[in-house]
Amino acid sequence: MQCDNNQKILTTFLLVDIILTETIISSISQNAIDKNLSHANSAVGFSVAPMLDWTDKHCRYFHRKLSNQAWLYSEMVTTGALIYGNNLPRFLGHNDDEAPVVLQLGGSHSGELATCAKLGEEWGYSEINLNVGCPSDRVQNNMIGACLLGHPELVAENVAAMKAKVNIPVTVKTRIGIDDQEDFDILHNFVAGLVEADVDGVIIHARKAWLQGLSPKDNRDVPPLKYDWVHKIKQAFPNLDVAINGGITSHKQGLQHYQEYQGYPALDGVMLGRTAYEQPYILSEVDALYYGSQSQNFTREQVLQSMYPYIENHLKNGGKLSQVTRHMLGLFHGLPGGRMWRRHLSENAFKPTSGLEVVEQAYEMVSQEIQRMEDRV
Repeated sequence: MQCDNNQKILTTFLLVDIILTETIISSISQNAIDKNLSHANSAVGFSVAPMLDWTDKHCRYFHRKLSNQAWLYSEMVTTGALIYGNNLPRFLGHNDDEAPVVLQLGGSHSGELATCAKLGEEWGYSEINLNVGCPSDRVQNNMIGACLLGHPELVAENVAAMKAKVNIPVTVKTRIGIDDQEDFDILHNFVAGLVEADVDGVIIHARKAWLQGLSPKDNRDVPPLKYDWVHKIKQAFPNLDVAINGGITSHKQGLQHYQEYQGYPALDGVMLGRTAYEQPYILSEVDALYYGSQSQNFTREQVLQSMYPYIENHLKNGGKLSQVTRHMLGLFHGLPGGRMWRRHLSENAFKPTSGLEVVEQAYEMVSQEIQRMEDRV
């Protein structure tokens, strides 16, 4: 009897916690919706971070099936690839349905960045973003990414050159500093230069980047998060659109930055990276939470079925099944059969003869496992 009473008490506390959490999220979400109605640029609202080898056009098409409103990013494309690669369709090709979609550029030569920004606009991108956050030593050697935090005047020149060339927003994604930079004033002065160059918004990863001694992977986790620095930037530049990135793994965490943080003002946007990619169904909540729209309320099965025509067309044009399905491995994350889904696609989609039947087989495994669990209950 005592055990039953304890269970009832525990259940009551859990229900109260859930209700309070939902109430808090609802309240904060309304703040987000009020801010995001302008939909001005990717520093306002919700965005999916640019991720090399991940956020290609197939990934973005899939993500757009989950959210109408989220800002989607290309992988970083270097100016050299666009100017000298002689393959613009490869680097700039995308589906019209992806909008709003951002082209992220890597480079540091103002003339080249301006030229590439114009190309992005002509190819239908909604915004141009300059990468000042990538810590990879592969790009440092070409003055690309986080190393540019050591050259604030040059970055400001880059932004001004792109702004003069295009009629779409120009934003910057950056870290809060590099290496031994411990002074907030360094970040403040860096952003001040961007504001002077008329940047439309900044997305700030709330960690430093160590250019030597840490791998790109470690740079995503090891440097400590300083969310207060991002909010302090908003305080210093109240008319600048400021979004936060880094260490955010849920909407509950993200939406908290639409409130004051340690006495500093609320931000304008939230960017998620690996969580959005590895657990893509989280994107199905974006339109309601951040934009007040209920337009996307599809089940996982409906999302999957909506991808079938795209997959069939891709295969018809000579593409490989795995080029699309590798981005869908996390669709059933956390559900019975989710691991079976991932395993079946991983082991079979890459085969030259694989077609839509591989996806259907994988989903049948999920359906059977869900039914088996329901029967047990």
